[in-house]
Amino acid sequence: MVLGGIVGGLIDIEYQMQKFGQMLERKLSKNGQTAGFTKAFVTASLIYCVGAMAIMGAFKSGLTGNNTILYAKAMLDGVTALVFASSMGIGVLASAIPVFIYQGLLTLSAELLQGVLSPQVITEMGATGGLLIVGIGFNILEIKEIKVGNLLPGLFIAIPLTVLFTRLHLGM
Repeated sequence: MVLGGIVGGLIDIEYQMQKFGQMLERKLSKNGQTAGFTKAFVTASLIYCVGAMAIMGAFKSGLTGNNTILYAKAMLDGVTALVFASSMGIGVLASAIPVFIYQGLLTLSAELLQGVLSPQVITEMGATGGLLIVGIGFNILEIKEIKVGNLLPGLFIAIPLTVLFTRLHLGM
């Protein structure tokens, strides 16, 4: 998470997502009736991208062609999108764009990563995603503002670290 935060902070992923959300808000705005659009867009995008089902479903789809996890995730996301949209607004709908890109890239990259996607790696990525969801919860509840978007690279830094520590452990 720390290394991911450093990388994400250098790129400032959270700012880039907000900028993209603001651009969408301007394009879709009708007399300023899209209040909260960007916050809804960023929050929903992060929620739908960091969960274990997003990661495991995309990898399972890419490796085996089995889409059952992604179908279940789509149904759950659809229900939560209705709930979020009722309280946060239309920005939740726009989160479909980064989710499609993110999960598509994970699915397509699964075959390239096939040699390193052990159960341990997927578990650690899921655990990292779980921590990111806790951060999103803090943001939604306004307990503490955490730039969760900047922590996203931690999901992918978990891959080489898990492989390294697994090999070091097996070598002992």
